[in-house]
Amino acid sequence: MSNADVRVFVNERGVSVPAGSSALDAVRVLLPDDAAGLEAGRVRLTDSRGLPVPSDTVVSGGAIFRVVAARERLEGAIE
Repeated sequence: MSNADVRVFVNERGVSVPAGSSALDAVRVLLPDDAAGLEAGRVRLTDSRGLPVPSDTVVSGGAIFRVVAARERLEGAIE
């Protein structure tokens, strides 16, 4: 890890990525299939609290991301 690297966590696994990387970049390093799923909309990204995170979010040291199943809204669902 160089001084220009940032340590983040994806699905509880640590990964170092260059400063300025996106959350998608961090996922791509550890989980290439999930990165492709993010790009295709089959999965989504959340923070440690389960709140949605855009995949283009610039990472910061210690950030925690989780890749979760994307749930499509059912047509005609009651609101």
